[in-house]
Amino acid sequence: MYNILVTDDEQIVIDSLSFIINKSFSDINVYTALSGTEALEIAMKEKIDIIFMDINMPGLSGLETASCIKKLKPNIVINILSAFDRFQYAQEAINLGSFKYITKPVNRNVLIETIKESIDVVESHRGKLSADTELHKKLDLVSPMIENDFIYACIFNNENTDLSSYLDYFNLTGTSWLFCCFEFPNINSSNQMDTYSKIHALLNNEHKCLVSSFMMNRIVVFYPVYSQENNYETLQAAIKQIYTKLSYNISSGIRCGVGQIESDMSKLQESYNEALSNLNKVSSTGGLNFTGQEQEVFQSVKSNKTELKNQILTKLKLGDTNNVKLFTDLFASDLLNSNTDLNKYKNALLELLITGHNTAEQIVQLPEDSSYDNAFSFMSQENNTSLLKDFVQKLLTEYSQIISSSKTQEENPLITKVCNYLDQHLQEDISLEQMANIINVSPFYLSKLFKEEKGITFINFISDKRLEKARDLLEHSDLSIKEITSEIGYNDQNYFSRIFKNKYGLSPKEYRKSN
Repeated sequence: MYNILVTDDEQIVIDSLSFIINKSFSDINVYTALSGTEALEIAMKEKIDIIFMDINMPGLSGLETASCIKKLKPNIVINILSAFDRFQYAQEAINLGSFKYITKPVNRNVLIETIKESIDVVESHRGKLSADTELHKKLDLVSPMIENDFIYACIFNNENTDLSSYLDYFNLTGTSWLFCCFEFPNINSSNQMDTYSKIHALLNNEHKCLVSSFMMNRIVVFYPVYSQENNYETLQAAIKQIYTKLSYNISSGIRCGVGQIESDMSKLQESYNEALSNLNKVSSTGGLNFTGQEQEVFQSVKSNKTELKNQILTKLKLGDTNNVKLFTDLFASDLLNSNTDLNKYKNALLELLITGHNTAEQIVQLPEDSSYDNAFSFMSQENNTSLLKDFVQKLLTEYSQIISSSKTQEENPLITKVCNYLDQHLQEDISLEQMANIINVSPFYLSKLFKEEKGITFINFISDKRLEKARDLLEHSDLSIKEITSEIGYNDQNYFSRIFKNKYGLSPKEYRKSN
């Protein structure tokens, strides 16, 4: 599959080129832009392979745009379009690294031949990258398995396993280590795989470590300690930061136990048991406990109150009720963990409520509510911190639900019609132009409207819908992979398997087996 971007400030040129491309090629997605600025934005966001760029456009010219794109994405094949057959334009286009210089009006055969030659160049680029890409994909698939084998060998003290060979594989020789045991609430078979991927990525973004797969709702982390970090207090600060990020991005209420620094390979199982023992000392509501501390010392997430407040307001504007509730919990917990006195606790929650109410009012008309009108009176008299938090949380989540409902109701009827049609015809090959004809608007208008309403391109939206349906069929049907490929509108099973794995981290076959 190839992605082509057609850029011209005249819609009629875009329409005619798009028509020829769609008629002549079945394996090409066409993106369009009416300006250099828009073309630059699309080229940065989408995986564009080939560009046809008008040389004369208001604002950012075609040559200026081509120059920017070539610097940022040198493998994109750029073809310049111009109404002027002038040597200096052609020479400048070639100097910028463009592939072809084509004069307008564009001859159909010239366009088709140029696309075929451009595809050859694209395939050449892909061929050079394919070996490295395949190697990285294999390592991405195999490495988590090896990590898991290593940690299981540590836990169960498998004397027949050469653990040093694992450390050699991950280039972790000559280091000390400690173990961390994490327990996550609300983990089940439906979200375990996605959650593990997020946790693995987040942990390794902070510090190169080895992560086990889920054992029920727990994972074990082998945390290498390098010579310059061989200080338990320094490590505590680093692990507290990781705990905070996990609480933000995965779930509140995480429990974690951390062992002492070790360097003797014979103590791997003992070190793990120490971390597990520390985990068992943590409250059921969540927290973080280190060796040498009788009580959990880092319960709930410690963070900047202003940042938490901003998160609440951001999620409120989006109508994201679950995260409004979560971050309000974290905000209240942060106040309590900071030993904030009761009056300051009340004032902070009241300020949050008022700000949240005013923010919601700017988006939607809120109904009259005696609870909000009497908020100051209630919070002045109530001294139970849990009830105070529940009161504010309840009102903020109600505002979020109202905003979410209004966004659903206000969806453009054209977009609703498109989405309903796609739900019924996903198995068909539907282009932007065909969809525009069905709802009787121009492709340009539909593309622009879709991006504004959904925050995603039409093509990517269809792809996501197809992959979501494929995932559902893999979980709840006995259809073969080939049948599912056809059911969701793809002709090439290999292509379907590749994009499915890119999105979910497993091939369709592996995904079905895991579920």
